[in-house]
Amino acid sequence: MENKRKDSSLTWKISSAVLAVALVSVSCTWAITANSSHTALPAGDTSVTASVVSETSQVKETDVLSLWTENAPLKSELTAYMKTITDESSADFIPVENRIAVFDMDGTLCCETDPGYFDHKLLYHRVVEDADYKDKASDEERETAEIIKTYFETGEYPSGLDVNHGKAVATAFKGMTTEEFDAYVKAYRDEPMESYTNMTNGQAFYKPMLEVVDYLQANDFKVYIVSGTDRLITRGLAEGVIDIPLSQMIGSDENLVASGQGDKDGLDYTFGKDDKVITGGEFLIKNLKMNKVSVIEQEIGVQPVLCFGNSSGDAAMANFTINNNKYKSAAYMLCCDDTERENGNVEKADKMRKTCEENGYTAVSMKNDWKTIYGDSVTKTSN
Repeated sequence: MENKRKDSSLTWKISSAVLAVALVSVSCTWAITANSSHTALPAGDTSVTASVVSETSQVKETDVLSLWTENAPLKSELTAYMKTITDESSADFIPVENRIAVFDMDGTLCCETDPGYFDHKLLYHRVVEDADYKDKASDEERETAEIIKTYFETGEYPSGLDVNHGKAVATAFKGMTTEEFDAYVKAYRDEPMESYTNMTNGQAFYKPMLEVVDYLQANDFKVYIVSGTDRLITRGLAEGVIDIPLSQMIGSDENLVASGQGDKDGLDYTFGKDDKVITGGEFLIKNLKMNKVSVIEQEIGVQPVLCFGNSSGDAAMANFTINNNKYKSAAYMLCCDDTERENGNVEKADKMRKTCEENGYTAVSMKNDWKTIYGDSVTKTSN
C-alpha cells in the first residue's frame, strides 16, 4: 500500500511539472504576441491583460490627431517625428528639456478674421462702443479706431497700424490694475462672434490645433504662445482655453508701474504695501518678426524644435527654429484656404504655400487637413 502511495505521489509531481512547463510555454507565446505590437507588459500579466493593453494601444494610436484627415501632411509628419524623438535609442532623440514648441496665436490657434484680430476688435470696442470710456478717448485713439474700421471693411491691413494700435491699447487701458484689465478682456471674450453662430470670441479656437497642443504636451513638450497680440490680452483670451501657464504666454508689451509711482522712474521708486501693479500707458514693443526671435532667446533661452505660425510675422520664428538646430526640427504654417467654414482668403493662402515651399515649412490646409474647425454646432453666417 505504501509503494502505491509513493507511485501515486510521483505521478502527481510529474504531471504538475508537465503542466507548469506547458503554462510557461503558453505564457511565453503570449509575451511574444504582446511584444510584437510594441506593448510593454508588467510582470505577471495574463493573456487577457495583454490582449486588452494591445487593443487599448491600438485605439490610442488611432485617436492621435483624430480631428485631422488621414492625408494631412502634419498628421503623418508629426506622429513619425514623435516616435523618433522620444525613442532614447534613436539618433534623433530629444531630451525633455529641449522639447520646446512655439505657437503664434491669431490665425494659428484661433480665428484671425472676424472681421479682424481679437485685440483690434477689443480696442475698437473700448474706444467706440464702451459707454464708460468712449467720451474719454483721445484723438489718437479715435483715429486708430477709424483706421481699424477701414481695415475691417476692406480686409487690407494698413502700413503702420501695428505700432499705432499698440500705442492706442497702452493709452486706452492706462491706469487699470492687471486684474481689471484681465477682467475686461475676459468680458469681451464672452461676446458672440460676428461672423459665426453658436460661438463667442473665447470659443473661436481651432479644435485641430488645440489637439496638436495636447499631443505635444502628452509627449513632454513645453508649449509657448509667442503672439503679436498684447501680452495681457493674450493671457486674457487664452487662459482656461489652452492648458498652459500664463508664464508661457508671450506677447507685445506695454509698461507696468506701481499705482503710487506717478512720474517717477522705476529706479527711483520702491513698491509699497498699499501699491498695486497697473498699466502705465507706454507701448514698448510689437512682438512680430525678429522681435519674436529676440523674446524667445530672452524669455525661453532654448531654441525651439517645433514652430507653428500663419503669416510673414512668424517667418523669423520659423527660420530660427529649423536652421542651425542640433535637434530634428520642423515649422508648420497654416493656410487660410477654407471659405465655407472659415473667413478664408484663397489668395493669401496660396501666397503662404509658396512661402512654405521656398523656406522648408510644411503647409497646413484648413480646408483639406481638418475634419472640423470650431465644432459641428458652429456655422459661418457671412461670405
